[in-house]
Amino acid sequence: MDKLREMEGMEMVYLWVGAAGFLGASLRYSTGVFLFHENAVFPFATLTVNLLGSFLLAWLMTGMLVRFSLPAHLKTALGTGFVGSFTTFSTLSVETVTLFLDGKTALAVLYIAASIFGGLWMSRLGFQVRKGEETG
Repeated sequence: MDKLREMEGMEMVYLWVGAAGFLGASLRYSTGVFLFHENAVFPFATLTVNLLGSFLLAWLMTGMLVRFSLPAHLKTALGTGFVGSFTTFSTLSVETVTLFLDGKTALAVLYIAASIFGGLWMSRLGFQVRKGEETG
């Protein structure tokens, strides 16, 4: 009986992750449409969502999800479903290769550096903001 209850709980996790993923992917698409410019030389839309996602995941995982004792399936839904579908590593990869193939090596390197170091910095900022909220 406990095994059956555990399996039913796991199935619910998939539904929660899927629902949150739908919301994250929809927000990702909307952000891309809003920030996309056909003649853009630099992929600002993808960089923006990846930097925001780095901040959001750190902020959520270090405080809000711990602070409010949310059930595990909701934590997974927010982290993996929502933030995971909002950010996009595959697009970053394709856009970087495209910049290299178009001979825009400096922009490709700048994009990689901004994505990695910017993502790390935004994650750190997410941790710091959460820490400040707890003490303030």
